[in-house]
Amino acid sequence: MTVISTIPDREKLNLTVVSEFEAPPERIWQVWEDPRQLEKWWGPPTWPATFEQHDFREGGESRYFMTGPEGERAHGHWRFLAIEGPGRLEIEDSFADENGDPSEDMPSGKMVVTIEEDGGMTRMTVVSYSTSLEALEQVLEMGQEEGMRQSMGQIDDLL
Repeated sequence: MTVISTIPDREKLNLTVVSEFEAPPERIWQVWEDPRQLEKWWGPPTWPATFEQHDFREGGESRYFMTGPEGERAHGHWRFLAIEGPGRLEIEDSFADENGDPSEDMPSGKMVVTIEEDGGMTRMTVVSYSTSLEALEQVLEMGQEEGMRQSMGQIDDLL
């Protein structure tokens, strides 16, 4: 299995997901850089993503939606705060309205992705930071931990 650990930390207001892959860091970087590859793994298998915009540069934005089993849509918005390829991404991560604009009614946070070679494997660590304990609890109750596990479990199929 790709995901080796998921750790919610209520004191630090974050969820850490660690994955390992049999591919070089540059290849793992591509699954973030290329929106068509992102669509093959971002979101659990029953909620595939469609990236309508993916401006992969510092200050750039991504707008996407995930489609559920009954055709319902959940929209998301990313703003890239730092891009240091192929090793580190920092993303402002928000739920979005149907236009892809960040939602003020739902929690937002920051995602920090690190990709590093580790003994012939590549380790990817994704830390999702929440702005409050209430926001962290809300996304955990919505299934973020299992959703991330399922999503990242699909990356091996791309490699």
